[in-house]
Amino acid sequence: MTIKVPIDHEEHQTSVFDEEKKELILDGFVAPDMNTFGHSFRDYDADSERKRSVEQFYKLSHIYQTYEFVQRMRKEYGSLNRVEMSIWECCELLNEFVDESDPDLDEPQIEHLLQTAEAIRRDYPDEDWLHLTGLIHDLGKVLLHPSFGALPQWAVVGDTFPVGCRFDESNIHYKYFKDNPDFNNQKYNTEFGVYTEGCGLNNVLMSWGHDDYMYLVAKENKTTLPDAALFIIRYHSFYPLHKAGAYKYFMNEKDHEGLKWLQVFNKYDLYSKSKVRIDVEKVKPYYISLINKYFPKKLRW
Repeated sequence: MTIKVPIDHEEHQTSVFDEEKKELILDGFVAPDMNTFGHSFRDYDADSERKRSVEQFYKLSHIYQTYEFVQRMRKEYGSLNRVEMSIWECCELLNEFVDESDPDLDEPQIEHLLQTAEAIRRDYPDEDWLHLTGLIHDLGKVLLHPSFGALPQWAVVGDTFPVGCRFDESNIHYKYFKDNPDFNNQKYNTEFGVYTEGCGLNNVLMSWGHDDYMYLVAKENKTTLPDAALFIIRYHSFYPLHKAGAYKYFMNEKDHEGLKWLQVFNKYDLYSKSKVRIDVEKVKPYYISLINKYFPKKLRW
């Protein structure tokens, strides 16, 4: 599949703040100024009901996400031998969960999936693969479900980061990494750790969670989505990279191409979190057609 790569948003992205409408305009995309709680997006210091629970979540994540833990999880869940179900069936399972790491949203996950997909569909009508990517990017959160072992939220959601190398200070709530066993391990606490410069993100282990799991599900079930979609799915929570520019020394040329699409996708993933409701039954036939185009009817999970 041939896809047109967008311009380098790091150099060319323009933004305008409309004071009258209280909206941020990014390359034609209109983003609300406030999240569903009335605070700025991704404001982890805002005095809100969720501040303490979000910080506690990241404390656990930063302590327990070690190189050994990630290896173990990838081996256990990479076999994809737990259940067979369709993409849409998985979407419906997510109705039961709210992401404890997210300071911007407290709606069931399927609401966010459709908000993201529909916002992309409006602005990129010809890129149907990107619409579907918006719908499925968080489906790995089924790891929270009892049939998948009911993993704790710190092992499923939240910002992701490389393990096996030094933790970058751009990671949210960085202070809690000091209690991670890898923090003082000389094998893992150098800049490159167990990796080499320019080795490619595909060769770097990321903290375990829904991103990496859904990437494995899509890849092993032989999706025909383009590589850019798989890059988005795998790294959409990698905020230290696509917001702070950290860990770029691991990237290769292919990663840089994927990052351009990820930066397009990210604004829809982040800023579509609102109280605007989506009529699920109205849009369902369109997304079912995309699922049938890019995926088998039943997938191994």
